[in-house]
Amino acid sequence: MSADLSPTSSCERTHVKTSRQSIWRDLCYDVDMKWVVGIDEVGRGPVAGPVAVCACAIPLVQYKVVEWSGLNDSKKMTVKARNEWYKKVLKLKIKHSVVYKSNIFIDNNGILLAVSSCISEALKNLNLKPKDCKILLDGSLKAPTEYKSQKTIIRGDQKEKIISLASVIAKVSRDRKMEAQHKKHPKYAWAQNKGYGTKEHYKAIKKYGLTSLHRKTFLTKNKIYVI
Repeated sequence: MSADLSPTSSCERTHVKTSRQSIWRDLCYDVDMKWVVGIDEVGRGPVAGPVAVCACAIPLVQYKVVEWSGLNDSKKMTVKARNEWYKKVLKLKIKHSVVYKSNIFIDNNGILLAVSSCISEALKNLNLKPKDCKILLDGSLKAPTEYKSQKTIIRGDQKEKIISLASVIAKVSRDRKMEAQHKKHPKYAWAQNKGYGTKEHYKAIKKYGLTSLHRKTFLTKNKIYVI
């Protein structure tokens, strides 16, 4: 795995995958653009733990020429590969921000507001001017309206590597949180299921009850646990 982030005159180079050509043309034509920012979320569906959003930023002049070998949607990568990319991000000091909203916030406000709040905070934490950024988001995600140049991409975590990178950072960060919580609540096997509603997890809930980290609205909605 390698990720050479040395600056270069990227808009003049042409070896870019077909799926990225239209986005790259947009970036090249916008002479004021300085940063490409990828955003993805992890943990929308679990019945325990927080939701996480990562915003990851790379200078435009570096974005096209990075060697992204082995990077993909985090769900399609091995644990080892995800951890290697996570270490690379920290080593190279790639600008990024991971924001969480707790199960309590989700129960009180809903998952949609939780995710949108995470996106807003993650972008704010990058400390970049909206006019300098091209925001690329996965799935149905949206950035705040002050970010005029943004694009939501279906399966973006597979098509745009900066979104893939955000996906990996978010997943590794959230997984580690759930693994730490597993030590406090080993009966629920969070080290393995990361808070998702597996058969074993539901059995543990029915046997031992809810913890302070469970999303009560998710469980009652699915009639898994009646409060």
